[in-house]
Amino acid sequence: MIRAGLRRFLAPGAMMKDALMLLFVLPLATFGPVAFAQERDADAFAHWARVLKDFVNDQGQVDFHGLASKPADLNAFVDYIAGVSPESAPSLFPTKESGLAYHINAYNALSMYNVIDSGIPKSLAGLTKLWFFGFKKFSIGSERLTLRSYENDVIRPAGDERVHFALNCMSVGCPHLPREPFTAAGLDNQLDREARQFFAEPRNLRVFPERKTVRVSEILKFYKEDFLRDSPNLIAYVNRYAAEKIPENYQVEFFEYDWTINDQTGARTRDP
Repeated sequence: MIRAGLRRFLAPGAMMKDALMLLFVLPLATFGPVAFAQERDADAFAHWARVLKDFVNDQGQVDFHGLASKPADLNAFVDYIAGVSPESAPSLFPTKESGLAYHINAYNALSMYNVIDSGIPKSLAGLTKLWFFGFKKFSIGSERLTLRSYENDVIRPAGDERVHFALNCMSVGCPHLPREPFTAAGLDNQLDREARQFFAEPRNLRVFPERKTVRVSEILKFYKEDFLRDSPNLIAYVNRYAAEKIPENYQVEFFEYDWTINDQTGARTRDP
């Protein structure tokens, strides 16, 4: 209705009284850039929410082949990412939580898009990993970034190590991919939830009391300095979220990271 009114307002034959009436009927904010930007943001995240709901299952696996055949929602969100970011439009992301939620969603969406754009490889290991993370660039607001530089230069400096339980490169070794977007209002609870779920999965945490050893996901090795920012050691950090506390004198080992694409057509390849 609003768009129809605007077309009539802009039509060459529109009467002046109709134009004045239109201005009185419609709130002034309707014409403001902030209102349009907020509507665009809501539409963009609605696209991303549909992708997660329609193409991700409860195990966090993605139907990449189905998504490749119906990419409209994912493409729309990737287009939005290319045009808007907390760096290019800071007024749209007034809080740390709003900016970080954007970046987590954007990273996950770009990873998902990258898998499809790369022909849905079976694995990201080897040379594929170098191209996927280190050479291929994406538009994020006003910048062109690789996924590696996006994570290391933009997301990690935000200082919340829990992002490593939310960022998803679409491989089997990644954290569980939720079927809903991360939001500014719920981000703290969502990140805590993902951390607890991460350490509840045997593929990410196993304790061997007979050997006084704990084995954890290699993610804690990749980003060790982030987890030790406020914890004296890795076990102390794990104990923040693990269901059962682990003695801090246990030796720490790491599961080998699984770079297999987390596609619904296959199964998780490792059950430690």
